[in-house]
Amino acid sequence: MPESERAKMAAGEWYTCLDDEVETLRATARDAVFEHNSLPPGQRGNLGPALKALLGRVGEGARIEAPFHCAYGFNIVLGDGVFLNAGCTILDTASVRIGKGTLLGPNVQIYCAEHHREAAGRQAGLEIARAVEIGANAWIGGSAVILGGVSIGDGAIVGAGAVVTRDVPANTTVVGNPARPVTRR
Repeated sequence: MPESERAKMAAGEWYTCLDDEVETLRATARDAVFEHNSLPPGQRGNLGPALKALLGRVGEGARIEAPFHCAYGFNIVLGDGVFLNAGCTILDTASVRIGKGTLLGPNVQIYCAEHHREAAGRQAGLEIARAVEIGANAWIGGSAVILGGVSIGDGAIVGAGAVVTRDVPANTTVVGNPARPVTRR
């Protein structure tokens, strides 16, 4: 019996996102995200209850401003005191781990899914999931894009609008498209 598409996704193999089980998982996430984004701030708290239950782990004091979007939710792990500003999108087909005290500016986007390079593969819904790891006390500037397979070290800074295509060492500042290190002044 062939492996399920969800199992292939979790194993980091090519899978098709055009699958009933995978779609059911996305629908569950959409419902939790809708609740979070629809609740008044006083009722939402740091996270809407359905979103908090959906996420893989939520550290003490972690906060997500609305609106927020994620693909599945269960692959997201937030450390203590993590803050995601309004408009963040996390396409968590693979693990997304964000270390304690890390701040994400408005409209930060994290994309774990990589689509097939051949048109026929894309039409068949083929993609592969690549994890993202962001260390503790990092700062990701507004509208930055982080691609799958990237690791960002503790204390790193990603400038606003940067597109991060490769690993960022700890305590390094990167800016631009593609993101490149700069000397701190």
